[in-house]
Parts: sequence; structure tokens; C-alpha cells
Amino acid sequence: MTAYMSIGDFSRATHLTVKTLRHYHRIGLLTPADIDPHTGYRRYASEQLAIAQVVRRLRNLDMPLEQIQAVVAAPDPHTRNERIVAHLDRLQKQLGRTQRAVDQLRDLLTHNTSDDSAVELRAVPAIAAAAITEVVDATDSVTWLQGALGELYATLIAQHLPPTGPAGGIYADEIFTDHRGRTTIFVRCTGTVHPVGRVHPTMVPAAELAIMTHYGSPDSVDRTYGALATYVARHALGVPGPVREYYLTGQRDTPDPAQWRTEIAWPIFLTNTPIPNRIRNQPH
Repeated sequence: MTAYMSIGDFSRATHLTVKTLRHYHRIGLLTPADIDPHTGYRRYASEQLAIAQVVRRLRNLDMPLEQIQAVVAAPDPHTRNERIVAHLDRLQKQLGRTQRAVDQLRDLLTHNTSDDSAVELRAVPAIAAAAITEVVDATDSVTWLQGALGELYATLIAQHLPPTGPAGGIYADEIFTDHRGRTTIFVRCTGTVHPVGRVHPTMVPAAELAIMTHYGSPDSVDRTYGALATYVARHALGVPGPVREYYLTGQRDTPDPAQWRTEIAWPIFLTNTPIPNRIRNQPH
């Protein structure tokens, strides 16, 4: 025989507040077993306790309410478990990101990344390249970069044009100041690039650059940017112009982020004034 509880008793039994239970009723997540047509009082069946306990635990795991509704409405245990496991997988990835952020913060607090000897001054000539240029949101830049590189290399292979140097990127200031701006990804190559899809031929202009290598994934690239900017402010004459990146080793080369290498290149004006560093010409 079904036993019924008032909303207050059900709240005490489930540790869900009355306000929460009313909200769950409004959105159809946990509907009372009976509602008095005259008073509007809600009554819950004892059989609903198990569902309420599941809902509470899923909310404690930060599962969105619409996903909880999908779990509760699953037609069979297998589907239900698949939806729960998918959320647990997302939590695991989030936990990994949190752990990396914690490790980076600890490292930031205990190590000084400002090392003038790690900066190289370089004059690079203009080069012909295949390129993709678009306005990109900073939050999408990593994914967009991988897609652009894949399209560039595939186009060069199809046109029998071998790359002659590492891929690079040119980033307008707005990418940093507004988190949205013009971005060009390029691959140096020989021969004439025929436009296809997003790929077009371009001349990457000559530049004088202060360069520091970033080791690892892009998660902590801001530290390398900061160290390079500090160097330029102290020892070089910075000039207006887009920042460049050169992708020496990346996701296309190895799945291990610890092996990734990216050169960050800050535009400067080279002078004959002696500065504590190396200066060389580089055919990037």
C-alpha cells in the first residue's frame, strides 16, 4: 500500500528544501504523486524517495537539471547508466583541468620564469606561404588552429607543395585585448599555392622579433608571454604589430603535450645597442 507524505515530511526525508521541491515540480523533474485540487497541497509517495535521492546526488555532482531529467526519463537501465557515465567522464576531464591549473599556480608561486638568456633576437625575411585568415574568438582559437593546420597541410599535399618550415600564426592585438580578432595561420612552402577552400597564398612580411620558446601545452602559455613582454620592456624597443607564434612541435607531431614546442615572437626594433642576448637571422 502506497504511503503519502506532505511536502514538509518529504523535504525532511530527502534533504531537499521545500523551495527546491517546488522548483522541481514546476520543471517536471519531480512531480508530486497527488495534489489537492482545493488547497493545492502537494503529497509525495514513499516510492518517490529513491528518485529524489538520485536527483540530489546527481545535483551534488553538478549535473545540469535538463540532464537529470534525461536520466530520470531514461527508458531502461542501460540508457540511464550511459547518461550518468557520460557526465562522470565530463567531471573527470574537468578534474584534470583543475589539477593542471593547481599545478601551474603552485609552479608560478615557486619559480621565476623570467630568464633573459632564454630570449633570442631574430630578423626574419618575408616568405611565401599557404595561409588561412579569419576572425576568431580566443576561446575557440586552439580548436580553430588545429582545423586550420589540418586543412593547410592537406592542401599542400594535394598540390604537391612540400612545406619548407614550421607552421606559424599571426595574431592581431584584438585577440588579446577583445578576445576576438584577425588570425592568420600559415605554412611556408615552395611553388605557387592555388586558392582552395579557406586556403590562399600569402606573403608573410619580414619582421624583427624577440623570441622565447614555450614548452608544453597552451594552458600555461601566458607565462611565456609574460616573461617575453618583461624582457622587451627592459631590454628592447617594442614596436606596434601583431605577435607571431611558430609551431615547432605540436599535436600533429606527438600526442604528448610535454613534447610540444612553440616559439612566441614579439615585434621589436633591432638596434646596434649591445643587449644581453643572441641576435641572428633566421629563415622562418
